[in-house]
Amino acid sequence: MDSRLPQTDEMIARLVASPSISSVDPELDMGNRGVCELLAEWAEKLGFRIDWQPIPGHPDKVNLIATLGEGPGGLVLSGHTDTVPYDATRWTSDPFRTETRDDRIYGLGTADMKGFFAVALAAAERFAAGQLRQPLVLLATADEESGMAGARELLTEGRPKGRLALIGEPTGLAPVRMHKGVMMEGIRLVGQSGHSSNPALGNNAIDGMHLVIGELMAWREELQKRWNHPAFEVPGPTLNLGHIHGGDNPNRICGDCELRIDLRPLPGMDLVALHDELHERLATRLADTGLILHVESLFPGLPGMETPADSPMVRLVEGLTGKDASAVPFGTEGPFLQQLGLDTVVLGPGGIGQAHQPDEYIALEQVHAGVELISRLIASSCTEA
Repeated sequence: MDSRLPQTDEMIARLVASPSISSVDPELDMGNRGVCELLAEWAEKLGFRIDWQPIPGHPDKVNLIATLGEGPGGLVLSGHTDTVPYDATRWTSDPFRTETRDDRIYGLGTADMKGFFAVALAAAERFAAGQLRQPLVLLATADEESGMAGARELLTEGRPKGRLALIGEPTGLAPVRMHKGVMMEGIRLVGQSGHSSNPALGNNAIDGMHLVIGELMAWREELQKRWNHPAFEVPGPTLNLGHIHGGDNPNRICGDCELRIDLRPLPGMDLVALHDELHERLATRLADTGLILHVESLFPGLPGMETPADSPMVRLVEGLTGKDASAVPFGTEGPFLQQLGLDTVVLGPGGIGQAHQPDEYIALEQVHAGVELISRLIASSCTEA
């Protein structure tokens, strides 16, 4: 059997050609088995042992855990296999068929983050299991873009094991040790509809939502005074009013109104405590209105991540890149790997500015530099005593 892998650009092309969109819209949501089967095929050629982890409630989605070498400790190279949906009318080429032009590889998921898997495997190909003093693990997760069901399932089984972890999200190969979390909350008010000619005939939910929005603005200001981290470009937590809908006609008192918000907490802010504080504040503000309040988390939420500046992994990647580890506003699966006891840093080829965009691409220079950097990381963490 030929143990050689395809060229890196060919691996990227084949991964992109296997659709793996995840979405909260069931009509758009897909599985990721095709991508994981490709990764398993290539990893097995290199001598990796393959383990599959089903995702309960998602029969077409799996996590892949591939291990080269034996023993405790080691390095986990982690990424998600799914992509976001796409708008076909805004692409100038087929999203599922890579095109190389201007020293860039275009295709859905090239930067976020199928390109990373090809880079990681090309780097791993340089090492035989007998060379490793610590194991090397390739982790490919499902559903990161729409709820992180794959990462959450890792916690139920307490794996993968390891000492160090690198999440290959696109950072331009610069190390990241901190990011904010994500909360999305739905706030619904139920009142009483009636004829608009007499306000006493109903209880207007839009009027009540006006009070809610005022309370949210005050809470946002208080949170930003209580919490601050200068490493972030926006140093405080953010609260965005993202979607609102209420009523059905100008001449009817609105009986039902819903607002959806996005909250980006700093590392260290407790998601449950924030949800409870939100509910308590709104309930107090609306106590005399007669409106019924519902506050619901739209997904389980993602905490912020902060790996200590003096951790072994941070020092290692800073030494390899010559760059200080920074903070970014987007979220990753890092908090889940940290709960597994892994010293975690985010670093990968490509730019986050390309993620979720039409004509997504990864620069060839980033691919080649990524293979060299990940090779050095494997050598430093898995082959040295």
